[in-house]
Amino acid sequence: MTRSAHRIAALALLLSGAAAIAQTPSPPIDPALQPKPASAATAAAQQAAAKALPLDDGRDAEFAKRGFIASLDDPVIRNAKGQPVWNAAGYDFVTGPAPATVNPSLWREMTLLKNHGLFQVTDGIWQVRGLDLSNMTVIRGKTGWILIDPLTTRETAAAALGLINARLGPLPVVAVIYSHSHADHFGGVRGVVSDADVKAGKVQIIAPEHFMEETSSENVMAGAAMGRRANYQFGAGIAPGAQGQMGSGIGMAVSGGEVTLIEPTDTIRKTGETRVVDGVELEFQIVSGSEAPSELNVYIAPSRTFLSAEMSTCTLHNILTPRGAKVRDTHAWAGFLDEALRLYGGRSDVVISSHCWPRFGQGEVSRMLASQRDNYRYLHDQTVRRMNRGETMNELAEDLTQPAGIAADWFNHGYYGTYSHNSKAVYQFYLGWYDGNPANLNAWPPQQRAARYVAAMGGPKKVLAEARKAMAKGDYRWSSELLSQLVFADPANQTARTLLADSFEQQGYQAESAIWRNQFLSAARELRQGYKPVGPAVQSQDMIAAVPTQLLMDSMATRYDGTRMAAPLAINLVITDRKETVGIDAGSSVLIGRVGLPADKPAATVTGPRQLILALLFLKAPLAQLQGLGLKVDGDPAAVKALQDALDPMPSGFNIVKP
Repeated sequence: MTRSAHRIAALALLLSGAAAIAQTPSPPIDPALQPKPASAATAAAQQAAAKALPLDDGRDAEFAKRGFIASLDDPVIRNAKGQPVWNAAGYDFVTGPAPATVNPSLWREMTLLKNHGLFQVTDGIWQVRGLDLSNMTVIRGKTGWILIDPLTTRETAAAALGLINARLGPLPVVAVIYSHSHADHFGGVRGVVSDADVKAGKVQIIAPEHFMEETSSENVMAGAAMGRRANYQFGAGIAPGAQGQMGSGIGMAVSGGEVTLIEPTDTIRKTGETRVVDGVELEFQIVSGSEAPSELNVYIAPSRTFLSAEMSTCTLHNILTPRGAKVRDTHAWAGFLDEALRLYGGRSDVVISSHCWPRFGQGEVSRMLASQRDNYRYLHDQTVRRMNRGETMNELAEDLTQPAGIAADWFNHGYYGTYSHNSKAVYQFYLGWYDGNPANLNAWPPQQRAARYVAAMGGPKKVLAEARKAMAKGDYRWSSELLSQLVFADPANQTARTLLADSFEQQGYQAESAIWRNQFLSAARELRQGYKPVGPAVQSQDMIAAVPTQLLMDSMATRYDGTRMAAPLAINLVITDRKETVGIDAGSSVLIGRVGLPADKPAATVTGPRQLILALLFLKAPLAQLQGLGLKVDGDPAAVKALQDALDPMPSGFNIVKP
């Protein structure tokens, strides 16, 4: 591959948003920087947590294994170059009692999530679980397979389909259903079907309304920040282990490999719409605005099976993901669950989802939908009640707890979302970040505040002394608060960084939420070893093509610094392979790009395929190099160079736990 080709391929990575994380171990490190054992305080906290857990009647363990047929002969899935992108056996170590370094509730969750392979759900329906973060659901039609949610990457999806055909008999794939607009529910599509078969009408692709729009838009504007934060959320680079990554709460990790996309051929717009797909009657519930901005559930009528894609799973979900996204509507989410209970609860013998394991029996279906409805509704209503009497986000997060009756159901526990950060999200949904106290309206930014904080406490030695006292008492929340201030005030203070890493680590060990654990352990790792960028998944050109040009132009405008321009100018872009023309007005303060509205008197017109134009504007590849690849410039090349120079480079990462 040429250097230019590498640059163009890199654009796909930069536009991909959250990184996909292969389960590869970390390289050897200095023993002094290795994880620490659980402290006495953490061991005591785990024992207390274990005593507070609900009775385990064994139903989840039975449901998680029911219908098992087989798994892969080789648990390691590799890409075309032979590089591993997934290890289904990566969590085989999760057996026996929970170690002191893992919350006992999270340990139990992973004993269930670690099951991998092909499972029969009921007559004519199977699931492949444990070969990616998500599940692939398989329905036998009259002539072939109907697949719901083809995993995250081409490689894992192909392995899943290979397992299906090997164990159930080979059949063609006749339809693929995308339940929603997150990559772990569509990214493996080219591993199971080809674009040619879709265009020829041999394969249907069914998706909810606005699927393509939401798929392309969610991570573009804030993709760099989301991708960096996603590394924390999913524990990128941290090997699975009792002192390491313990899944994500709804599955294991996120597979590496190539994320792909084929545009839908059929759109579901409203609840109650039906389709007969290869002889199988399907009914759809639109739940857009719950877990994803474009999402549907599927009722498989002949098998009395309800697929609740990600609206209900084995855990409380996120109202606002730690990686960052738009805040979700908790009230609507509870409403969709109530609607599902009314429409499908009484006529479903099984409820499955695109994560976790099924629940069997009509009573189990109704009870789960009702209980999870109450979980989200209680979270919403009590946050709003307390908010309206003056409680702030932090006060809510500290005091709002799950009622005992709701917590008695394991599937309501916070292995992914938590009451703590979800209550803050509900507050933010209605009132935003400001708590009404003017002291917080114009507070000092972190580094300046930290310097004042440390000085007011009497200097670094006193802060360290107080932090050590807090750690000795097992008060890691307070020790991390103190030590974080010291690290921001003096990033070179190695003692503070080491102690802060130790404090974060113990909080990670105690966390019931897998993604809280990942964030604490990721922070500890970076404090000890420094920030080591983790590469994102390989994105195919599908994902670039899915992003509307107008959205790309608006994203480019967020990197524009008009003070670098000697004078305003206009440039036209002619994108030959898309048959689009874009007019760009680059002024002294803002940049405006208009698809379909070329400038009247451009200083230059740039003509070429979309890849080269994006390489020019997003990767800032040298103009002469791109011209050598076929990019054409009519007019003043210096104007094109001036526009390039006024654009910030694509962000490659940033510090989080230190300035």
